[in-house]
Amino acid sequence: MPPVPLERSFYARNPLEVARGLLGARLVRLLEGQRLAGLICEAEAYWGEEDLACHARAGLTPRTQVMYGPPGHSYVYFNYGVHWMLNVVTEPEGMPSAVLIRGIQPVEGLERMAAFRPMPAHRGDNRNDRQTVVGWTDGPGKVTRALGITGDLNGVDLCDPDGPLWIEAGVQLPDEAVRRGPRVGIHSVPEPWKSKNWRFLAEIPASEPPEKP
Repeated sequence: MPPVPLERSFYARNPLEVARGLLGARLVRLLEGQRLAGLICEAEAYWGEEDLACHARAGLTPRTQVMYGPPGHSYVYFNYGVHWMLNVVTEPEGMPSAVLIRGIQPVEGLERMAAFRPMPAHRGDNRNDRQTVVGWTDGPGKVTRALGITGDLNGVDLCDPDGPLWIEAGVQLPDEAVRRGPRVGIHSVPEPWKSKNWRFLAEIPASEPPEKP
C-alpha cells in the first residue's frame, strides 16, 4: 500500500499539541527503496520567537527560514558540529515553531539502522515480545544517524507520500502513558523557558515484533 503521511492540518497547531500527538506515530525514512522506521517515544516543543530556547528567538535568518514556512516540513540542523537534529515545523506559515524528535523505538529496517548506528553491546530485557535495545535511538542525534538523516533533508515536505521522509499513524497512547518534563540541553537559557515542561515522553507498549537485526 502507498504511504499515508499525517495531514498538514496535524502540524498546523501549536507545538505542544503536535509534540503530544507525535508520541506513538511512526517516523519513516525511505532510503534506496527500503523503509527504516520507528515509533516516536520522545519529542520536545519549541514555540516561537518569545521562546528563548527556540532558534526563532533570532528572528528570520537563512537557518530559521524553514520554520517560518508552511507546517509539516522538516527542519534539520547541525548541532555543535557533531549531530544532525530532526524537527518538524508546526503552526501556520509565518509563526515559527517546531518539535524536535528526540527518540524512537525502531520497528522496521533494523539491520540497515544498525549499519548506520551500531547497537550498544548491552541489550534490554525482552518485554512483551519486544526486544528493547537500551541506548540505541534514545537521543536526537542517535535518531538521525540510525535513519540516515542529514542536512540534505532540511525543508522536506513531510506530507508528500512520494518523499524520502514522512510521519504516519502508529499506535494510540492514552494520556496516562505520557510523561512531561523540562527540555534537555538548554542550561544557559533563562527562566521561565529553561523549566517549561515541554518535553513529552512515553514508553510504547508492544504492538508488533520488530524485524530481527
